[in-house]
Amino acid sequence: MLYAATRATVKKEFGGGHVKYEMFGTVEEDICLLGYKRHVLSCSGPAPLTLAEQELQRIKITEGRVKQVKTEISVESKHQTLQGLAFPLQETAKRALQQLAQKRINYIQLRLDTEKETIELVHSNPTDTRDLPRRVPKDTPRYHFFLYKHSHEGDYLESVVFIYSMPGYSCSIKERMLYSSCKSRLLEDVERDYHLEIAKKLEIDDGDELTEGFLYDEVHPKQHAHKQAFAKPRGPAGKRGHKRLIKGTGETRHDS
Repeated sequence: MLYAATRATVKKEFGGGHVKYEMFGTVEEDICLLGYKRHVLSCSGPAPLTLAEQELQRIKITEGRVKQVKTEISVESKHQTLQGLAFPLQETAKRALQQLAQKRINYIQLRLDTEKETIELVHSNPTDTRDLPRRVPKDTPRYHFFLYKHSHEGDYLESVVFIYSMPGYSCSIKERMLYSSCKSRLLEDVERDYHLEIAKKLEIDDGDELTEGFLYDEVHPKQHAHKQAFAKPRGPAGKRGHKRLIKGTGETRHDS
């Protein structure tokens, strides 16, 4: 107890800046030359990490590949943002997007191949609106492009809807991070290279949300009625009482 309480004082008197290593030992082997070498080796080695911490470390390394924009801070500078990751599309996915742009198919489902770092086609089976909830996996994220055919105010429309499905925390941290980072760059490439006009971009965690009414309200949101300004209530009708006239000193006060 006494030695532990005076350790900081001894270091201060000796000069803490001259102390490179601190060793603690309970037996002689801990403070011999071999013990010192083991101590130096353990200090230079990687820190012990749990599986979750190792996964977070890998995600940080992946984030290092993300390009950053302006870091200088000035009056004209914008907030620092991150550009999304750009995984290339496989040939089958490119052909499917081309067919969707030509309206030869009405549904595409894409997935990330995290090992090859590519975006690949899962399938492009014909899909009606009522079939859409069954297309959303319950245990893994996906990207969906759906040609929503419907009528609005008497006009027949075919609107492309992008759906990013992320089934909560049943996915790994790495999957959530990669799918979220790749989404914006994928949409930019699709809109630019395939001239697809995406009417609505949705993010869901359960396919049961994709009902006919939900899609219609998202593509054609209801316009909120204009709120009228608060009208000050009028005062009570009739007279508010007798007026009083107060004259100067020495003069008689009369009630009207």
